[in-house]
Amino acid sequence: MTKRYMLFYKPYDVLTQFSDTDPGGTKRRTLKDYIPVADVYPVGRLDRDSEGLLLLTNDGLLQHKLSDRKYHHERTYWVQVERIPDDAALNQLRIGVDIQDYRTRPAKVHLLPEDPQLPPRDPPIRFRKNVPTAWLEITLTEGRNRQVRRMTAAVGFPTLRLVRVTLAHLRLKGLEPGQWRDLTSTELKQLLSLCRL
Repeated sequence: MTKRYMLFYKPYDVLTQFSDTDPGGTKRRTLKDYIPVADVYPVGRLDRDSEGLLLLTNDGLLQHKLSDRKYHHERTYWVQVERIPDDAALNQLRIGVDIQDYRTRPAKVHLLPEDPQLPPRDPPIRFRKNVPTAWLEITLTEGRNRQVRRMTAAVGFPTLRLVRVTLAHLRLKGLEPGQWRDLTSTELKQLLSLCRL
């Protein structure tokens, strides 16, 4: 079987699966609505209400090495939050936050000086005239279920919009929501080297 390595810009309200029925039985948009390639699977997940970079492959070993937390591969997110986080909240995110039954690993976190250039979300986030918002860039080396949302909520700044912009050295740049492409030979070579494959 020929190995495939693909990048996809997952839009909002799309499930990170190929089956078109969620556990409640509701038909939803899935990867199948965008990617006409058989037998590729997402590396990690993005929640239905998250957007951004998704890597798909049929290379099981690569999928394992990028998904398993023990390998510490970086993932970067642009995160729009309610209100403007202060230094105390940013530092707490950096050193680790207790959520549920675990403490998050230290993260790279900074306040973006201006809103990132992103396509508008459909539907747009709720807008409240009297509540300002801010954008953070958060880089993690683990990917637990709804981790970023739980982290920002734990320090008092709920997430409004979440977009993954990098996975290891791979970047979202050049794709629009719903678009996909194969990795370039250079990207693939770097990725295999990073994972020691």
